Amino acid sequence: MSVCDNLKRGTVELVLLSLLQGQDMYGYQLSQEMALRSKGRFTLQEGSLYPILYRLSDKGYLSERKELVNRRRTRVYYHLEPEGEAYLAQIRKEYFDINRGILDLLRSSEGGLKEDEIL
Repeated sequence: MSVCDNLKRGTVELVLLSLLQGQDMYGYQLSQEMALRSKGRFTLQEGSLYPILYRLSDKGYLSERKELVNRRRTRVYYHLEPEGEAYLAQIRKEYFDINRGILDLLRSSEGGLKEDEIL
């Protein structure tokens, strides 16, 4: 597994909950928005997406609403619950704290950060 895959795995809940903060979305819509908003840098296969959504739902962070799209197809929309909002606030803080620490470490290392690496 690549470093990039490990980083994505560690932040996927943060990304999904952040996307749902603005509006309810269904799975395919979430994966498309993720790719669009990250300019293709953060993608997630639907097969990996749904187990995470189910786990977040099981924990009470998300609720599900089924909507009939046509005669035979339903879409499951995911909604961020207050417990999910609180969890999102917690993991956002943790993410930014660790990110600041890593940046500080990189800046103070012998090689420092190159101009094109600065966020």
